[in-house]
Amino acid sequence: MSQNLIVEDAYMMIQRKKKTIYINTKKCSPVNELKKMVGCIIKTSPENLQLYYKNVIMDGKKMLSDYFDSSLCIDPVSIGLALKMDNGEFEPLDIVPFPVQL
Repeated sequence: MSQNLIVEDAYMMIQRKKKTIYINTKKCSPVNELKKMVGCIIKTSPENLQLYYKNVIMDGKKMLSDYFDSSLCIDPVSIGLALKMDNGEFEPLDIVPFPVQL
């Protein structure tokens, strides 16, 4: 008997200050894999990145599915990004909200 495995996509919006990066990967991907992807895009080592979901630091050993159930491309999951500073500590999480136009 064979089982069909459904591998769901995860759509994420990585935010730091005024920068936003849209990434999609598989929900079964480890957080460390997402850090590698972001690091390649911003040309920074994954060890110098800290990712946040709902203002909580994401554990690199966990899977993305440990943090959220689903995401849609029209409503991506918001992930915060902080970088390591010269003193070895991570900067505070700083996300500038999108301006609202009326």
